[in-house]
Amino acid sequence: MSAGWPQRPTKCFSAADVSSKTARAIYGADVDTLDRQILNRLQDGFPIVEHPFAAVAAELGVDESTLIERVRQLREDGTLTRFGPLYHAERLGGGLTLAAMEIAPDDFERVNEQVNAFPEVAHNYARDHRLNMWFVLATESPQRIDEVISDIEQVTGYRVYNMPKQQEFFVGLKFEV
Repeated sequence: MSAGWPQRPTKCFSAADVSSKTARAIYGADVDTLDRQILNRLQDGFPIVEHPFAAVAAELGVDESTLIERVRQLREDGTLTRFGPLYHAERLGGGLTLAAMEIAPDDFERVNEQVNAFPEVAHNYARDHRLNMWFVLATESPQRIDEVISDIEQVTGYRVYNMPKQQEFFVGLKFEV
């Protein structure tokens, strides 16, 4: 693991999450100009209109089918790890929390796979810290948070530290490619 940015996401959850391959693209390799424009545009969100790909394609000066194909290719080759909507779980009556675990380095990949198998887990990142695995839990109900944490602890054999949100801030983090 590295203390420097960008750290490798192990599972992502946003409109357009990027992978380590995209991180290489940030430094000048692997993607062409149109792919860069697409990656930058997708990080600003996606329009809620009848034909959202057509709207974004028009912004980028390409046709809708070209944009759809490029996004598909970026997903298939791993440049984009996820492309989809973001939901505010709490506003929908769900639960949301930040969680962390202290995992033995030799056991990290096994636990990573086990944690990522839970559909409620998003934004799972390795960190250079005693608590070296951090992730977000988004559940259908606030009560489900404790159930998922208990299930993860049982499956992995490691304690999960629950750090529920006390105040929300909007950061607007974007990685210009």
